[in-house]
Amino acid sequence: MPYCNTVCMNLFLRELSNQFPDDIVLLCCDGAAWHKSKMMDIPENIVLFYIPPYTPEMNPIEQIWKEIRKRGFKNEVFPSLDKVVDRLCLTICSLLPELISHITGRIWILNAFIGD
Repeated sequence: MPYCNTVCMNLFLRELSNQFPDDIVLLCCDGAAWHKSKMMDIPENIVLFYIPPYTPEMNPIEQIWKEIRKRGFKNEVFPSLDKVVDRLCLTICSLLPELISHITGRIWILNAFIGD
């Protein structure tokens, strides 16, 4: 999405809902203002839940960013922003689904899908 705001969040939620119309989608959010806006239009098949504030270790995306930095962005200077974007794209594409599941599969997330 081009911006981090309520309008883009609503577009994202609508598209996510349309992609999984027969499923209930559990979406973990942090405390960003656009995740809690009163203007959000949350589709019926999406349930939002929130991690506590100031707990980046609980946010699954933080673990993904850590892996991206480890794999593609060691102590290096890039000659241009385009080169940074190219490296980012290559690094993201190298993350296999199994690895993503492994590094983000926290017990509290897995329990949300399978129950206690």
